[in-house]
Amino acid sequence: MSSTPALDRVDDTVRRRSTDLVALSHAIHAEPELAFDEHRSCAKAQTLVAERGFEVTRAAGGLDTAFRADYGSGPLTVGICAEYDALPEIGHACGHNIIAASAVGAALALADVADELGLRVSLLGTPAEEFGGGKVLMLDAGVFDDLAVSVMVHPGPVDIAAARSLTLSAIRVTYHGKESHASAAPFLGINAADAITVAQVAVGLLRQQLAPGQQLHGIVTRGGQVANVIPAHTELQYTMRATDASSLADLEAKASNCFLAGAVATGCDYDIAQTEPVYDALNPDSWLAETVRAEMSQLGRSPIPKEYEAAVPLGSTDMGNVTQRLPGIHPMVGVDAGGASLHQPDFTAAAITPSADNAVIDGAIMLARTIVRLAETPDQRDRVLAAHARRASS
Repeated sequence: MSSTPALDRVDDTVRRRSTDLVALSHAIHAEPELAFDEHRSCAKAQTLVAERGFEVTRAAGGLDTAFRADYGSGPLTVGICAEYDALPEIGHACGHNIIAASAVGAALALADVADELGLRVSLLGTPAEEFGGGKVLMLDAGVFDDLAVSVMVHPGPVDIAAARSLTLSAIRVTYHGKESHASAAPFLGINAADAITVAQVAVGLLRQQLAPGQQLHGIVTRGGQVANVIPAHTELQYTMRATDASSLADLEAKASNCFLAGAVATGCDYDIAQTEPVYDALNPDSWLAETVRAEMSQLGRSPIPKEYEAAVPLGSTDMGNVTQRLPGIHPMVGVDAGGASLHQPDFTAAAITPSADNAVIDGAIMLARTIVRLAETPDQRDRVLAAHARRASS
């Protein structure tokens, strides 16, 4: 692909700041924080852009561990999403430290060309991707309203330009029974743990009839206190996923009947509560995706062929909601984890290896160069600006 001075400059900026960006990735990795509690990570992600002169708005969208940092005043406003929440017990097994550092690197690079390209660069610190839907809450609060496009990069086992995801619904199921002595008077109790057993058997049998792309998985978060008391209060957490909203609604209805079965069989009362916003499926912008694919190849990476991308959904993400609302991408940048995948302890260890550090730099460069190409391609720039104007007027 042909180059331009602005493309070369963003590449040079990222490489010049590579030591700082890798240090940021390692610092976030060293102190993993869970959803909505990422206070140290949030502060770390702001430091380099604040020093560069970005105007930082803390608690963006009313979320304590969100922020927005803006630079430039051009008519094309581009958002770069940084994630930094970790997982319980296994830390940064999803590599959000890499995401945050890449996003900061892309923002710093674009700041160096913002004036000449007519850009306003917005780094968005988005908490609680693993659980809680931080981006959905920020979308609803209007934090993304002025953006023409929004981009981010996520680490994974392989390089994927137009990454796909599943839509997701997360629920808590609570059963209410009646305590009694498990030996002296079990017949006076109503066993809420048995309700869980019936529900999980029903869910297990349902799996045979699931449509392609449908998934459901869950854990027992409260199963009783001691063995000699009939449990009166128990709790499940379940996540349901599907390829689209219609399929998800079908799965939710079928799963609901399984949870009802537990209540009917045991005589328990029960309730189901949504625990976080629904995550939409990723809808990558085709032009941005093809541009980032070319940038991956330019960096010596080998993104999987386009025809295989739709067959490799990578879990679920609240970035899906963003890409359903405005043009965006969520490419995957490959990290050598010795065969481990996301949400495994071995990936936690891999997230600060030289391969991961290289992913930080390559991720920042590919995002920054993609935005530069957008800004320098008149018909595509006009396309996203016109789409934004339509959204703003609707």
